[in-house]
Amino acid sequence: MKERVTITLDSELVKQIDKRIDGSIIKNRSQQIELLLTNALGAYKPENAIMLVGGKGTRLLPLTLNTPKCMIDVQGKTVAEHIFDLLKKYGIRDIIMSVGYLKEKIKDFYGDGSKFGVNLTYLEENEQLGTAGPLRLGKDFLKDSFIVTNGDELKNINIPRMFRLHKRKNALATIALTTVTDPTNYGVARVSGSRILEFVEKPKPDEAPSNLINAGFYIIEPEVIEMIPEGHSMLERDIFPKLAKEGRLRGFTSEGQWFDIGNLERHEIANKKWLGVNL
Repeated sequence: MKERVTITLDSELVKQIDKRIDGSIIKNRSQQIELLLTNALGAYKPENAIMLVGGKGTRLLPLTLNTPKCMIDVQGKTVAEHIFDLLKKYGIRDIIMSVGYLKEKIKDFYGDGSKFGVNLTYLEENEQLGTAGPLRLGKDFLKDSFIVTNGDELKNINIPRMFRLHKRKNALATIALTTVTDPTNYGVARVSGSRILEFVEKPKPDEAPSNLINAGFYIIEPEVIEMIPEGHSMLERDIFPKLAKEGRLRGFTSEGQWFDIGNLERHEIANKKWLGVNL
């Protein structure tokens, strides 16, 4: 709920505030003042994140024969550690890992998360639950806006900026979108402003509605969990299309680096080009 307040500021300070209005995410003076206050108070971010690390990573064989995808090395760190870095950068330290394949290795390696500067809780998938099923499994932990992130991608996303868009548009889910040169191997977003209308799966080059693809990073409201059926289900196939029809699905275009390490070739590229997250 918003409340109207009246404040008196020095004219030079007002000029500095106005310079920061970008006309996109921040459209007026009130929004910029709210942003400055929330940043100062550390309030504009979800408190919890769930990392999906239950998959087998068959496209990364033989690397994943005895190693979970989230523990694959990139520049001397596991993939999950790079994601921890992103979350820690914005003060998000309470992380749930949804584990399945080689789950004991994951739990033994990361433990309670203290040696990585985070607090870890585990959900155990006794059968593969997809990208939506684990959220239902973890509903007792997810009582407010929360992050969902795939555990097999490297990404650098401005989380507070994404969260502001999510809240301002009253979205039930907001998807981080990244730009790729060739979108034909991905689900490509058709958008109107920040509203996601649909995803077109692996389009032909001349049929792609944009170069924006799903970056595997979401902010979701707890109400969405009630839409998830028991067992295996997919956010991308079973949930997001419903939210799009309701006008409650938004896209946040991220300008930060993003690498999919889903196969051996992409893993090699990420190893060479990833710049890391500056904490």
